[in-house]
Amino acid sequence: MYLDNAATTKPHPSVVESVTRALTVDYGNPSSLHGKGVAAERLVAEAREALAWTLGVEPEDVLFTSGGTEANSLAIRGVGGVARGRHLITTAVEHSSVRVLLQRLAAQGFALTELPVDHYGRVSAAHVEQALRADTALVSVMAVNNELGTVQPIGDIGRMLQRHRAAGRPTLFHVDAVQGWGKISLRPAAWSVDLMSLSGHKGHGPKGVGALYVRRGVPLAPQLGGGEQERSLRPGTENVPGIAGLGAAARLLAADFDESAARMRTLADRLREQIGTIPDARINTPQDGAAPHIVNATFGGVRGETLLHRLEQDGVFVSTGSACHSHTPTPSHVLLAIGLSTADAQSTLRLSVSRFTTTEEIDAAAVALHHAVAELRALVR
Repeated sequence: MYLDNAATTKPHPSVVESVTRALTVDYGNPSSLHGKGVAAERLVAEAREALAWTLGVEPEDVLFTSGGTEANSLAIRGVGGVARGRHLITTAVEHSSVRVLLQRLAAQGFALTELPVDHYGRVSAAHVEQALRADTALVSVMAVNNELGTVQPIGDIGRMLQRHRAAGRPTLFHVDAVQGWGKISLRPAAWSVDLMSLSGHKGHGPKGVGALYVRRGVPLAPQLGGGEQERSLRPGTENVPGIAGLGAAARLLAADFDESAARMRTLADRLREQIGTIPDARINTPQDGAAPHIVNATFGGVRGETLLHRLEQDGVFVSTGSACHSHTPTPSHVLLAIGLSTADAQSTLRLSVSRFTTTEEIDAAAVALHHAVAELRALVR
């Protein structure tokens, strides 16, 4: 019973088929002029169109990268390399691929404001506005928190920043939407977002491929030198199999987004209800204003990592938080930011569903969770 879909998802069969074809049939270099190259170039173009459609943007505004981390890096370092302003704004609950980058820029002389969040991990547009300065170059706020599932008010923040732009303050807006793609509607152009990062493997696509939406006219400094691929912003021979797989995942998303999201919501709500019957269990994910696939819960008196491995014995696979920090003994900065104690942060699990999860799996996992919590608590009494 795989309930760690916020870490990665199982590739859809159509994705595997697309990747396999690109590896074995259309394996040419997209820059080559012969037929094999043209076929590969066509796969890249079709994937770009499919992904752009899911975002409501033009294909030429989508750049392919090696994943969400590189997309975040290109956005943040790219702005840092050309910005005249020296002030950056973010929140206390961002993914490490954003947080660490911004801290490095701060060490290089940028001023960094890290905004606090409420007990669900949410920041308000008003708080972002209060932090703005005349020299603010970039605001970076994630769409969906990868540990809590909390959805940030991206549209409100974007519209507020657009008003400031109209008044002559050219602050750019970056959104890490890695955890949101395929789960919530993402409309960067309508929300006045300048840069938006995505990752394939969070939405039943392959690992090692992602994308960055770059609004036309946004200045970025390339982080690599080389050819003219991806508008010269991300040079290097394209990962055609990965891009083809990402395109297949985008087409899958486009075909049944509403149905899939509603089904995940139903499953997550069912899981919430059953966790709620466990004594001294507290759900940290908001009931409203959350992505449909994540349930984060604290189980008092039980270490999360111990509970994780006990559930694994019953064939239930979950996580204690971000997969990028699963081997770090320190408590999650996200959970500490929402007010949890160190003990509670270390007693927390993240469970996450996907389009492949079944009701039977949810019920079986809930039974295993009840038994595991009771068993482990009995051992420490």
